[in-house]
Amino acid sequence: MGCDDPTMLVSTEWLAAHLKDPDLRVLDASWYLPGAGRNPRAEYDAAHIPGARFFDIDEIADLRSDMPHMAPPVEKFIARMRAMGVGDGHHVVVYDGAGIYSAPRVWWTFRLMGKTDVAVLDGGLPKWQSEGRAVENTPPVMRDRHMTVQRQAQLVKDVTEVAAASKLGDHAILDARSPGRFAGTEPEPRPGIRGGHIPGARNVHYETLLNPDGTMKSPDSLRTVFAAAGVDLSKPAITFCGTGVTAAIINLALERIGHRDHALYDGSWTEWGMYGDLPVATGGA
Repeated sequence: MGCDDPTMLVSTEWLAAHLKDPDLRVLDASWYLPGAGRNPRAEYDAAHIPGARFFDIDEIADLRSDMPHMAPPVEKFIARMRAMGVGDGHHVVVYDGAGIYSAPRVWWTFRLMGKTDVAVLDGGLPKWQSEGRAVENTPPVMRDRHMTVQRQAQLVKDVTEVAAASKLGDHAILDARSPGRFAGTEPEPRPGIRGGHIPGARNVHYETLLNPDGTMKSPDSLRTVFAAAGVDLSKPAITFCGTGVTAAIINLALERIGHRDHALYDGSWTEWGMYGDLPVATGGA
C-alpha cells in the first residue's frame, strides 16, 4: 500500500503481514472525551488486535500537573513501557478505536522520547475489524525490555513559548478543534474555559485531515486542506486542541507531507482558555 511508512503511518494490510514479527509491538491507545460514553479499557478487554497492549493516555502522563494527560516524565514513560514489554529495538504500531483519533498522541509521545520507529495504524481498529481481521480478548504475555530515551524538547511547547509565537507571528499556530469552538460560538466541554482561540491561529479541524473511512488523506489532499485553512507552511508549526490529543493528528499530517518542523502545545486550550490574562480571539480565521 502506498501509505506505508513504518515511522509514520501503516495500513491494515501492512500490520497483518507483520503481526507475528518478533520485534513488533502493537499498542491500543484508545481514548475518548468524557461525554462520549465509551470506556476504552473495557473495549480493549473485550476485543483488541492480537498481541496489543493497552496504553492508558490518562495514566501514562504527568499526574503532578493539574492539566489532563500532560506528557509523562521520562522516568515514568520508561517504567511503564518496560513493564509493557516495549523497549529498544522494537517497532511500535499504535491504533485506536475511532479510526485515527488518539493514536497520533501516543505516536507523538514516542517521538518526544526520541523513538522514531513508531507508526499509527491507518483507519485503526474500525478498519481492521471491517476487513474481518482477527481480534482477541486475552492480554499478551509481557516481558520486561530495556528502553533508552532521549527526550526531544523541541517537539513540545509550553504556554510562554506559545504566547511569544502568537505575539511575534513567526509560527503557524494550528487549532485542531471544531470551527464552532475555534470561533467561540460553541461551548467548551470543560467548565470554566473561555471560548475562542489563540490570536493568529488557523483552524485545521482534525476531521478535515481524514477520509470518511477514518484513514488519513493523501499528502496532496492534506496540502490542499492546509492551503484552504490559510496555513503558511514556510513557518515552523505549533499545534493545539482542547487537551493535546487531536492536535497530534495535525502533527502526523504535517509529517506526512514532509513538514518536519512542528511541535505540540501540551497544555492546549484547557490551559490557555483558563487564564484570563492571555488574549483570546473569536470569530473565523
